[in-house]
Amino acid sequence: MYSPNEHPPTDPLAENNLQPFFVLHKASKSTAISPGRPTKRRLDSSPKVSLNNENKNENVKMEAFQCVWSKIESKIKDVLRSINADVFDEIGQWVRESFNEICSCRGPVDPSKSSLPYPFVHNGGLVKKLFTGLVFTKNIETVDDILTFAELGLNLKSRGCYVANISSLDFSTKNGIGGCLRAFLRQLLMVDIEAADVSLLASWYSDHGKYEKPVVVIIEDMERCSGALLSDFINMLSEWSVKIPIILIAGVATSADAPRNVLTARALQYLSTSIFSLKCPAERLDAIIEAVLVKNCAGFSVGHKVATFLRNYFLRQDGTVTSFVRALKMAIIQQLSIEPLSFVLKLLVDEGDRKRSWYEDLANLPEELIKHSFELPSYRKYSVNWNNHVELTAMSLGHGLSEMQRLQELWRSRLMCLYEAGRYHKVALLDLYLEALDPELYNSRLSNQGCDSAKDRSFLSNNDKLFKLQKAEVTNQVIRKIRDLPAAKLSQLLKSWERLTKGTMEVHEKIMELQSQMVSEDVKSHKAELTDISKRHINRRCLNVEKDACTSNDNAVTLAGQMIRDTMQPIECIPFHELICFKDVDNLQSALAGDPRRRIQIDLLNFYKILKCGCCSNSGGTLSPSMHDTSIMYTLAQEHGDLINLHDWFQSFKASISSSGKKGLKKLASPKKRKENTSSQNNSDALLQARFCRAVMELQISGLLRMPSKRRPDCVQRVAFGV
Repeated sequence: MYSPNEHPPTDPLAENNLQPFFVLHKASKSTAISPGRPTKRRLDSSPKVSLNNENKNENVKMEAFQCVWSKIESKIKDVLRSINADVFDEIGQWVRESFNEICSCRGPVDPSKSSLPYPFVHNGGLVKKLFTGLVFTKNIETVDDILTFAELGLNLKSRGCYVANISSLDFSTKNGIGGCLRAFLRQLLMVDIEAADVSLLASWYSDHGKYEKPVVVIIEDMERCSGALLSDFINMLSEWSVKIPIILIAGVATSADAPRNVLTARALQYLSTSIFSLKCPAERLDAIIEAVLVKNCAGFSVGHKVATFLRNYFLRQDGTVTSFVRALKMAIIQQLSIEPLSFVLKLLVDEGDRKRSWYEDLANLPEELIKHSFELPSYRKYSVNWNNHVELTAMSLGHGLSEMQRLQELWRSRLMCLYEAGRYHKVALLDLYLEALDPELYNSRLSNQGCDSAKDRSFLSNNDKLFKLQKAEVTNQVIRKIRDLPAAKLSQLLKSWERLTKGTMEVHEKIMELQSQMVSEDVKSHKAELTDISKRHINRRCLNVEKDACTSNDNAVTLAGQMIRDTMQPIECIPFHELICFKDVDNLQSALAGDPRRRIQIDLLNFYKILKCGCCSNSGGTLSPSMHDTSIMYTLAQEHGDLINLHDWFQSFKASISSSGKKGLKKLASPKKRKENTSSQNNSDALLQARFCRAVMELQISGLLRMPSKRRPDCVQRVAFGV
């Protein structure tokens, strides 16, 4: 109800604007205190300070998640947008050329005939050609295609086109041809239409003077459409192909024969097709891994086992990037919920954006959190191995985080150097990334670091060499292929290495030496060509040049091996990595698989951990009338077994609810109020029955109860999911 001075909201959608809500529970009853009666002062035993600290910590973690995930999500969108930029530019150019060809066939515009289907063209001819672009998505599932074609629509709109994105679900036999047209016209006319007709679009196009812009229709998956409906839709559009310059873009997942398999022969004769290809899912995943995990845009990292699980999860979900992004988001949530100090991720993001330095924030942390960071297994192992014990202060933690960032930057640059070498042989970044994260490979390199001389290497058994090749197969393959690179490609590789290793003086100088060596070899080869000497001497000089080239390749191989051995330290081998690196693959797997009914059981039994109220958390697990009715019912159900008698269950519920109301009642009701008490008792029983029935229905809807059968109408069956 609104007061006379207030006005109800005028927004027609206000009633349907649903907002999140919380289920509140009743406060525990307190006895009334008379004004003149002296009272004893009670000490409040509820942990207000700890609750405040917990709430503050939760808020900080939520803020950290929003900061980290917003940065990762925006980076992923930028990567996908940039990886499709070339194809989108090509499609935009084709749309403009097709529109120009349509305009060249159009005669003078006659407004009186604009609503007639047959087009007005030069020389009285009849043109029913429909320019169609087939975009090969190379995806089995359409979840990625929906996002891709939405981006394509926005790109074409920015180029001055009218765009309508139609889902393949609109081309179902249930909707009919009217449903296709309504979905098409709704996006252009911006109104709901009951009697769909293309002539409405023709009138809209001619009345507003829109002859300078094409109309582009995008269907994200042609093969999922009903062939008969799509054929009728194409036949209808072809009749208006000049009066309304309509250009069709359709996604295809399999091959160029897809239109022949879906459309009728009549519809095929109207299509003038052009073919475009998007990047395959593996290439898109490599681009996301490079931008998010390798270049570490938000400070978050994953361990080797989690990265392997993410790769396998991506493959099991038919190579959909959306599934990988979902799993990555869940990993960030799990990291922030498990590690108390994981909110330092926000500090790393702020430091990377040059907003503020993290030393000031670390200095304000509680002492117990600082102590917790130095009790992490990675730091304890590091301090024992290197006998490095420092003062447990925020400044030391800040230095440790800075050192972790420095080592990660070295690891990142070396991995990208390997990837640049692998590009010449089409090696996937994901394979190199998984091997670079493996702590076992790093520890094995450290254990074999003493075997540097050729004599020591000769003592290694063949089995040991084979084992190392199997464990680091892709990395060894890339290093071996460097030896086979021609001089021109080796020179390009060294230039990319020079760019990637800026800031590392020792490696940078060795790369410069290799480049100068190759320049001198080029000079020698050039002189050999200009010098007029005997044929025997020429052959000898060519042999020397080839020998020098092999020496340059061998030096590049040696340098690559040295970079990997000395400075390529995985994140799991760095102190304090638990703060930013997620490694619990079991939790991630269970979270992605999902078990909602088991989660409901846990929340019903441990509801006070969510509500965080003092009256329920202090009860010590015993039933309290202030608890939520559904929680009381489900707790009582644990005592009754799998088969619950409804009458006994109701009596237990009634006793739990009314137990506190009888406490402290020493005076009986007077005879004058006996009738009123009887009436109120009846109302109370009716209210209890209503609350009981509502709780039973909630448990049934949640899937935790099976309703009575004909054989046992007085019992319900409890469904357990292994809490």
